[in-house]
Amino acid sequence: MLLKKRGALTIQRIKDLWAHGYIKSDKAFDDSQIQPASLDLRLSKKCWQISASFLPGKNKTVSQKLSILSTKEIDIGDEKLLDKGCIYIVELQEKLDLPEGLSGIANAKSSTGRLDILTRLITDNSNCFDRISAGYKGKIYVEIAPISFSIIIKSGITLNQLRFHYHQNILSDEELNSLNQSNSIVEDKSQIDNGVTISVDLKVRGSKPVGYKAKKGSPPVNLSKLNYHNIEDYWDRVTTIDGSMILEPGAFYILRSREYIVIPPHLAAEMVPYEVKMGEFRVHYAGFFDPGFGVQMTSDKEKSKAVLEVRCHETPFILEDNQVIGKLIYETLSEMPLEVYGKKIKSNYQGQDLKLSKHFTC
Repeated sequence: MLLKKRGALTIQRIKDLWAHGYIKSDKAFDDSQIQPASLDLRLSKKCWQISASFLPGKNKTVSQKLSILSTKEIDIGDEKLLDKGCIYIVELQEKLDLPEGLSGIANAKSSTGRLDILTRLITDNSNCFDRISAGYKGKIYVEIAPISFSIIIKSGITLNQLRFHYHQNILSDEELNSLNQSNSIVEDKSQIDNGVTISVDLKVRGSKPVGYKAKKGSPPVNLSKLNYHNIEDYWDRVTTIDGSMILEPGAFYILRSREYIVIPPHLAAEMVPYEVKMGEFRVHYAGFFDPGFGVQMTSDKEKSKAVLEVRCHETPFILEDNQVIGKLIYETLSEMPLEVYGKKIKSNYQGQDLKLSKHFTC
């Protein structure tokens, strides 16, 4: 039986889903799509610019809504420009025919979030973004809204990822305390508070930046070109003299966590807002952390901080060093994955500190 144990599906079970026809595509399957506990979703060439974001709602398909809201159809078989401030829908290459009991949660990939690209998965008959109901059968789409930079994309690029669940099992604080005794997931036990709290690192470092702020009027980012774009064309370095900074309304920042993040190989995690009522800013578009993230397999160089994508809303907001701004929710896997995040599978962000997306020169 394909689904035996509860939890998030691992790399080997995702491959089984593909082999048994629960995930389908007209394009050949690419091994690089599968991460230790998630599947990267590929853009097809079918893209529509739309007048407003939407959810189809019960008994309605994405295609039906596009027939009303689409203002332009774009073939992204070759590179095309998507303008910031505009909203697009792209049909994904993968289609789903999930067995009963198997559901999914989507999120932006790390590089997507660090570029301030809002991406949200949409399915037919859905009332919420980034959720795939148990047993879903049909096409899947992604809404793309570049906010800070216009982008150049083409079919085959992956912007978001999907984590499959056969009954999601989130660890309680009691379980997290027990886990900490064997795996040292936190430096301070007080971090365990309905999950693991994450704070921002704004420690004074002289002229060294504590973060980056997206510039206005930058050229488009070509998502096919890695280690290519000049940082100074897109980002201002943020420094502090007192361990605090003022978030400006409408501005987008790349910051880092004070804590090192540890995701043991038998677990996965997701970053969620610490307190929704705070409201003044949003943290972390790309919330998935794969099993093995930050785990020191061979050296201290594998210790990893969380990179925080922060967008300020209506009013200026003072952010201070060590202020709690996010929370990690740990969850169980269906089994131990055959591969974990890290150097062996050429993961981009193992051992990271303050780091922009892989599209910028080192």
